Amino acid sequence: MSHKHKPFEHPKWSYSANIYEVNLRQYTLEGTFNAFAKHLPRLKDMGIKILWFMPVTPISNKDHLGVLGSYYAVQNYTETNPEFGTLDDFKNLVKEAHELGFKVIIDWVADHSGNDHPWIVKHPEFYCYDENNQLHHPQGWMDVSQLNYDNAQLRETMIDDMKFWIKECDIDGYRCDMAHLVPLDFWIQAKKKLSKYKDNLFWLAECEKPAYHEVFDATYTWKWMHASEEFYHGRMNLQALLTVLYKSVTEFPPDGFRAYFTSNHDENSWNGTEFEKYGDAALLMAVFSCTWNGIPLIYSGQEMPNKKRLKFFEKDPIEWNGKFELHDFYKTLLLLRYSNKCLRAGDLNVLTKIVSHPDDHQVFSYERKNGDDQVLVILNFSAAQINFQVKGVHGVFKNIFGGRDINFDAEDHVFLHAWGFLVFEKLPMLSEP
Repeated sequence: MSHKHKPFEHPKWSYSANIYEVNLRQYTLEGTFNAFAKHLPRLKDMGIKILWFMPVTPISNKDHLGVLGSYYAVQNYTETNPEFGTLDDFKNLVKEAHELGFKVIIDWVADHSGNDHPWIVKHPEFYCYDENNQLHHPQGWMDVSQLNYDNAQLRETMIDDMKFWIKECDIDGYRCDMAHLVPLDFWIQAKKKLSKYKDNLFWLAECEKPAYHEVFDATYTWKWMHASEEFYHGRMNLQALLTVLYKSVTEFPPDGFRAYFTSNHDENSWNGTEFEKYGDAALLMAVFSCTWNGIPLIYSGQEMPNKKRLKFFEKDPIEWNGKFELHDFYKTLLLLRYSNKCLRAGDLNVLTKIVSHPDDHQVFSYERKNGDDQVLVILNFSAAQINFQVKGVHGVFKNIFGGRDINFDAEDHVFLHAWGFLVFEKLPMLSEP
C-alpha cells in the first residue's frame, strides 16, 4: 500500500530514544518540579532520553473531580499549576534536564479546556455548544468543555500558547492528549508554525490513526496492548495476538514510530498495573516493547516496580522503597537500543525477520538487522518451560542479561523459563590473524 511521504523528518536524536512519563503529583511526597529534579541523575543512569511531563498547567476549579481535579482540565495554557511550583521552577528543571542530556516534552490538551478557562467568557466563540446552547462536554467528561477548531482565531491562539513553552522554557516537543479528537489539519498548521521557533521538535500523539503520522513522530499502540492483555488472560492464542501485531505493521507507515508500553497514567489508574494486566508476563511484554520496531514508553515507578494503582484526582504518592529492582533490567534494554542501530525505530534500513515458525505455538522470536548490527529476541509466551530450536541464525551472540555467549552455527537450542525471554546481541566477527 502507498503511504504519503512525511513532509516532516523525525528529529535525528529520536530514532534510538525512549520516553519516560512523569506523573509529578504522585512522583514525590512534595509533588513539585524541584522534588522531581532530584531523580534526574537516577533516570539518566537508567538510560532515559525523553521526559514527558503530564500537564503542568493549572487545573480548573469549576466542576473539578475529586480533591485535586484532573491534570487534563486546563484552566490556563501559559501558567504552571501552583501545586507543582512556579514557571521559574519548571524552567530550571528543563535546564537541568537538558544539561544531563534529556529531552523534555509536555502534555498538550488541545481538544478541550477546563470549565473556568478565561476564554469561556472572553471568547465564547472558541467553544462548541449543544442544542440547548450549553457548553458541550466531550466524551461525557463533565469537568471540561469542547473547543471549536472551525474557529480560525482559536487555532492561532492555541498555537501561540504552545509557542510560549518553546520560547519561555525551551521544551523539545509535545505529547498531544487525545490527538485524534482534534482535526489533523490543525496539527499540521501548528507543527509548521512551531518548527520555525525550534528545530527538531518531537511529537507524540495519543491516537492510533495512521494518517496522523503525517505530523506526529509517534502514535500509541492500544490495540497491541489490549490484545496482549487478552492473550495473557487466555482469551486468544499466540497466532491471533501476532495477527494484531502484523496488521498494525502493514497499516502504519514504515517510517512512523509506534510507542509500545505496558503501563501509562490511564492504564495504571483505570485498568490496573502492568502486573494486574500481564501477571508473570509483565517483564516479557516490557522486553518486547523495548526491542520491537517502535519507541518504548515507561511510566513513573515501573523501575521499582510500583504495584499499586495511583489515584487520579487525589494525592497518592508512589511508595518508593529505595530499591529500584528493575532499574538494571530497563537500563540493559535501553542502552542496547541506544547503542545498536538495528533497534532504531522507523528506520527503513532495519530489517526485522521473524525467526519463530507459526507452528511454534508458544514462542515468538525475531531478529533485527542493520548493517553488521544484529539483535535476536526470543520470547516464551507461555507458562511452560521450553527448549526452542533457533533456525537460520548465524554467528556468535552475547546474552545481554548475562550468561554465556552462544555460537548459533554450533548449537541451535536455547532453554526458556516460563514467560522467559532471551535477548542476544551479535558479537563482531574476529578477523583471522
